[in-house]
Amino acid sequence: MNNHQKVLKIHDKDNVLVALTNLEKGTQITFENQTYTIQNYIAAKHKFVTETLEEGDKVYMYGVLVGKAKKKIAKGDLISTSNLEHDTEPYKTKDLKASKSWSAPNVSKFVNKTFNGYHRADGKVGTENNWLIIPLVFCQNRNVTVLKEALVEKLGFGKKQHLRLDVDTLIADYKSGASNQALLDKDILKETEESYKSLLFPNVDGIKFLTHEGGCGGATSDAIALCHLLAGYINNPNVAGATVLSLGCQHAQVSILQEALEKMAPNLQKPVYILEQQNSPSEKALLAEAVKKTFVGLIEANKIERKPANLSKLVIGLECGGSDGFSGISANPTLGYVSDLIVALGGTTVLSEFPELNGVEQELINRCTSAEKAEKFSQIMAVYNAKAGVLGAAFSMNPSPGNIKDGLITDAIKSAGAAKKGGTSPIEDVLDYTEQIIKPGLNLLCTPGNDVESTTALAGSGCNVILFTTGLGTPTGNPITPVVKVSSNTTLFNKMEDIIDFDSGGIIEGSTTIEETGEALLDYVIEVASGKQTKARQLNQDDFIPWKRGMSL
Repeated sequence: MNNHQKVLKIHDKDNVLVALTNLEKGTQITFENQTYTIQNYIAAKHKFVTETLEEGDKVYMYGVLVGKAKKKIAKGDLISTSNLEHDTEPYKTKDLKASKSWSAPNVSKFVNKTFNGYHRADGKVGTENNWLIIPLVFCQNRNVTVLKEALVEKLGFGKKQHLRLDVDTLIADYKSGASNQALLDKDILKETEESYKSLLFPNVDGIKFLTHEGGCGGATSDAIALCHLLAGYINNPNVAGATVLSLGCQHAQVSILQEALEKMAPNLQKPVYILEQQNSPSEKALLAEAVKKTFVGLIEANKIERKPANLSKLVIGLECGGSDGFSGISANPTLGYVSDLIVALGGTTVLSEFPELNGVEQELINRCTSAEKAEKFSQIMAVYNAKAGVLGAAFSMNPSPGNIKDGLITDAIKSAGAAKKGGTSPIEDVLDYTEQIIKPGLNLLCTPGNDVESTTALAGSGCNVILFTTGLGTPTGNPITPVVKVSSNTTLFNKMEDIIDFDSGGIIEGSTTIEETGEALLDYVIEVASGKQTKARQLNQDDFIPWKRGMSL
């Protein structure tokens, strides 16, 4: 697109145009030899129809059905929740016409590049070297907190705040009789340089504490899923080993965790120390043993050093959150191009958030390399949507108020843009929640659309880097896998540069292309995979929320 373009048509089949800038009522837009008179104010990121639609007429965007008119919509009029409702095409796996060929991008710039990672005994390579402390049940969260207080600062993993909120000044001024307005006007932001203590174990990136609210009291199936998720975290190449705390009587039994680990990694060579409180002489004795075993485990973890690794060892999760009307035009296609580059280099990418693939199922089915994988994807989608519908939260209800405000009017519009993160390569595997990534190429992983539950799942299935697009801004991170935040627009990046790593807004402005931005992002990923800290890492943003299946969308 050029610098002066005000609107964008994404696909030849579309009967809507995207506003790239604010359009006032009465503005005349000429595009592809057609002139449109804007019927009402249209904010940037929103869309207007290119033809008059009657009630029931279909609306297409990204070349797919994304909704139908609830009433008459005049040519040049804004589409909104008042005149458009969610609608999608049916999909099928019968007579599957899977793509047999794929035009891979030129990867000559990257074939000789490497990243410095941690090589594991099973051949995988980590982008970080973390030690885990895991409670099998929420009853152990307090003990995990005690271990955190005992270990983190003493071993040099703690860091001083780079932002201090000076409450002492407010207290002093209040005591001196300052007015409420004077207190409100007071500058209490005191930024300081980050400083680390000398690390006792410099080759260990961190000790991570996976506290949660599960393991007992809910559905047994959720406790089992939790055990498989935690086993996946231990198996992740970014993890050197783990200390596991169990109460003893909970649903999430040690035996379930051990069976899951045995299935995922039969020859696991990482140290895993499991301690059960009900078999310990006392809580104090449990904690002392946990500290000593963790300390010994860290000694072993510290023996591993970063060494060059081929880019084929990257396993990249593809995620979005706080999406806007530009996400599917800039940031998500940028991830899609990175995905295609990684796949062409022999690496692995993983597209998640199944509620946000609603409406593009047929396209993804057609990209599956086998009928078996296509059928698995179809079945998971159908069962998930039906179960969500029974709970009063069908896929069509997925867009958040923020999504809608910024132009994602239906779930199908959101999904069509979200799917762009998966690029164009064939789909080599389809995974249900907590299943492990074993095939290179593009994978589909069933997760909810909830940002943190989805990033939690991506790390649990084996991703060693996660790319996360946002149009509205979000501080999300993950305990064991670095999360690179990519903004869809430059305004957001400039506003929230403290939490966002990379800007793809130049695509909207016309100053760069998707391909150029994708190559720049892959260079950035290589830096992160080699130890560069993301903004989420700098802020200690270690979000971990297991999915209670059927209870969130």
